[in-house]
Amino acid sequence: MRNAFVETLIKLAEKDKDIYLLTGDLGFSVFETFAKKFPNRFFNCGIAEQNMMGVAAGLALSGKKPYVYSIIPFVTIRCLEQIKDDIAYQNLNVKVVGVGGGYSYGYLGATHHATEDIAMIRVLPNFRVFAPGDSVETKNLMMEAYKKKGPAYFRLTNVGGKVTHHNKDKIKIGEPFVFNKGKDGTLIVNGIFLSIGKDLIGELKKMGYNFKLISLPTLKPINEESLWKELKNQKLVFSLEEHSLIGGMGTALAEILSDKEWKGTLKRVASPDKFFPKVGKAEYIREKYHLTKEQIKKYILKTI
Repeated sequence: MRNAFVETLIKLAEKDKDIYLLTGDLGFSVFETFAKKFPNRFFNCGIAEQNMMGVAAGLALSGKKPYVYSIIPFVTIRCLEQIKDDIAYQNLNVKVVGVGGGYSYGYLGATHHATEDIAMIRVLPNFRVFAPGDSVETKNLMMEAYKKKGPAYFRLTNVGGKVTHHNKDKIKIGEPFVFNKGKDGTLIVNGIFLSIGKDLIGELKKMGYNFKLISLPTLKPINEESLWKELKNQKLVFSLEEHSLIGGMGTALAEILSDKEWKGTLKRVASPDKFFPKVGKAEYIREKYHLTKEQIKKYILKTI
């Protein structure tokens, strides 16, 4: 996803001289091509993320189109006040891009885990929030968001996962993408769980269960009517995400389904409301928190 972001941004910058890229002391082996092509439009702002948001706001007020990139906790939590006051409050055309969704940086400890970001940014007025699950969703949503003025947040996963979509698939802002129909229940996924969800429904099908799979890479805005059309006749829905159980996609779904007075059952599979006390790769942490494919499959079968 990170490479898809950079490749798409370079293509956009080749056509639009107002695109700028800001990073907080990151980008080795990632941004060299952009920096070489557009040396006057690439700023390494150093480990000063609050100031970096102010710089981005200033560029936007000058008619530029800045993209701000860093590891998720440092481009969201560390500078949340600046994102709120400098960017969201003024409805500026700044795209915030965070890398390392969920436990991507698991081996660096809880300071680098990203399980609160969607909750924090989703609540800010004017912001669009995206959590793509593969390179196809990343490219499509970047192109769509570029066409729309105003702030947006992209949550990228830099490890694991695989390309799940066909290149011809069209991903639109706010719209759920339905991979297949199913009568026994629905899995709604984003981020790393896109590929995991695809594998899950395949394995469940071999066991005689027919599940619908929906990708929901836009967390704000969500086209509620499109989503309701897919869920209103379903009796059992599972949401799968590598984010806190509080405030993420599962919460957004619960809000929508509650407002619609849905009579089915929603089971939210997500990170627990606690800090992980050890270090290890993302797969290790998922196993400890019962978020692996096999553990989720057992949970689904038990629920059925």
